[in-house]
Amino acid sequence: MIQIRTDLAVEAKEVYEEAQAGTSIPGVEVENKELENCKVTKVEIINEEGSKIMNKEIGKYITLESNLMKFDDDESREEIIEYLKDELKEVLGDDKSKKTLVIGLGNWNITSDALGPKSVSKTLVTRHIFKNYNKDYDDDFSEVAGLSPGVMGITGIETSEIVKSLVDKIKPDRVIAIDALASRKMERVNSTIQIATSGIAPGGGIGNKRRSLNKEYLGVDVIAIGVPTVVDAATLTIDVLDLAIDNLIAQSEGNESFYNMLKNLKEDEKYHLIRESLDPYDKNLIVTPKDIDETIENLSIIISEGLNRSLHPGRVAK
Repeated sequence: MIQIRTDLAVEAKEVYEEAQAGTSIPGVEVENKELENCKVTKVEIINEEGSKIMNKEIGKYITLESNLMKFDDDESREEIIEYLKDELKEVLGDDKSKKTLVIGLGNWNITSDALGPKSVSKTLVTRHIFKNYNKDYDDDFSEVAGLSPGVMGITGIETSEIVKSLVDKIKPDRVIAIDALASRKMERVNSTIQIATSGIAPGGGIGNKRRSLNKEYLGVDVIAIGVPTVVDAATLTIDVLDLAIDNLIAQSEGNESFYNMLKNLKEDEKYHLIRESLDPYDKNLIVTPKDIDETIENLSIIISEGLNRSLHPGRVAK
């Protein structure tokens, strides 16, 4: 069972492979693709055995990793938008008659958790136009509605209850849920996008797991899009510790055996050692980079425009 806190299937895979000396995971299929400036990893959990090992629901998990997401310029943004659009089109299919409800999960008052609401605010919604003109189909646009339901601390209502009520009322063919995630690697924070066909549990990344938004509960397909915007302090400490150990080994003169012993500890062993040290003092904080305001704005443009181009055939690059 994967214990290290992460919302990314690619990281759950890495934890298992490290613990099992690189052996393949039963019930899980993996495909890798290297693009010019982006690495795409497709992890498909195909049965209950794989689901139990990975601690994730059966489904496909597509991860795009690229430092282009950290650059706030039109050229970098355009390239990653096109990569994202291509992967979304593969998941969403070509049926232009499908109705889509886009949900922006998260708290718009907390920057690192505002990815969902900001992305929905930039998504092209068309349901009102279809209804006003009594249309069921259009060559250039599909029917899309969007909502940011907030969090229970703001509304007093479970997010799942709001989404379920809305799905029952407007009857979309699918729900796309956008949310901020948590990673086990600082290098993946704000530079990774995960697309999952298994749905999502709001708040799961920070250990505040609510009822899942999935096909079993909502009655329609649920595609989750997320970006890791935070790590916990234990994860950050591991990264810093590894860098410090490498530096100490480089500077040691034949006395590096102790440092090598530390370095050779498995990832989950280091994580639990550090977390056990932090938890009694309530110091296992959730950490996000200092430039998170600009980063969330940039990521929301990437996700919303990737969605717009994949949902609306007539949508072209700006």
